[in-house]
Amino acid sequence: MAANSSIEWTESTWNPVTGCTKVSAGCKHCYAERIAKRLKAAGQSNYASGFNVTLHDHALYIPLKWKRPRMVFVNSMSDLFHESVPLEFIQRIFGVMNRAHWHTYQILTKRAERLEALSPHLAWAPHIWMGVTVERRDYVDRIEHLKRTDASIRFVSLEPLLGPMPDLDLKSIDWVIVGGESGPGARPMREEWVADIRERCVSAEVPFFFKQWGGVNKKKAGRILDGRTWDQIPTGSSLIVST
Repeated sequence: MAANSSIEWTESTWNPVTGCTKVSAGCKHCYAERIAKRLKAAGQSNYASGFNVTLHDHALYIPLKWKRPRMVFVNSMSDLFHESVPLEFIQRIFGVMNRAHWHTYQILTKRAERLEALSPHLAWAPHIWMGVTVERRDYVDRIEHLKRTDASIRFVSLEPLLGPMPDLDLKSIDWVIVGGESGPGARPMREEWVADIRERCVSAEVPFFFKQWGGVNKKKAGRILDGRTWDQIPTGSSLIVST
């Protein structure tokens, strides 16, 4: 339920909830669904229900056992703000994040409306970062819902990036991640889409993190943009690699 992560912008994953349902275009080739099905077939007990939304009480207190501060991606195998996750359980997760305050937590959701609605009922702290996934310009309204939350650090993950983002408004946004889709059936990402977003971030002085070009062989495609890697992250994080 928790592990060191190969995701470039974090260090560990913590999954007190697993499972999800598709809500938009970016969900078509969900990596978490593929992994969950594989783990179920392997007999992993936490995925006995496959990719159905499942709450894991036994995984709630794992961050308290990690003594070294780390960046933690919360629910890499789910969406914390899925309608099947009760507010009470979300509050318990926030309670653990506040108790284990030496870590930095990164949460992502596509369910931005529910995030905004529940935000006043959650115990936000500066080490709890909140983000929304926006894969195409027709989902850019998720960013506006994010801006109306009480999170201290707000970020946007444009992954998988499926089109240009001409309407991207970075006011009150603290970090932008961009990445192409990877794995079977991966849809292509155009360089000009990425370059435009990067220039918007540079102009707005918003840290820009380019995760990958994606494709069927993402390692071969790499993550170089204009001759360099872009690993910027909000100031104060121990994960800073380059600027």
